[in-house]
Amino acid sequence: MTMNEPQVWTLIGVFGAALLGGFTLVTTHFGRVVRAEIGRLEGTLTGKIEALDGRLSGQIEALDGKLSGQIEALDAHLNGRIDILDHRFDALDKEVSNLATKVWRSS
Repeated sequence: MTMNEPQVWTLIGVFGAALLGGFTLVTTHFGRVVRAEIGRLEGTLTGKIEALDGRLSGQIEALDGKLSGQIEALDAHLNGRIDILDHRFDALDKEVSNLATKVWRSS
């Protein structure tokens, strides 16, 4: 058989079409597999990110509550100390007034 016979060209065309069809099927299947794996990976990552977000939100809320409690306790402590100082200043003011009255009346 020489290359001029129609059967040879027909076989070349059939094998070429079969190869092209096979490549097309493999490429299409590979694209679908890649899309499916990316979708699965996206779902997994979304779930993990949401779980991490929930965990961090809980920890932040706990820390916020703890800090709020400590700030309120510190505020109450400082208010108590300021009240004590107010009473001391009032007592000191009365003593200074009494001393001033005694000093200027006696002169």
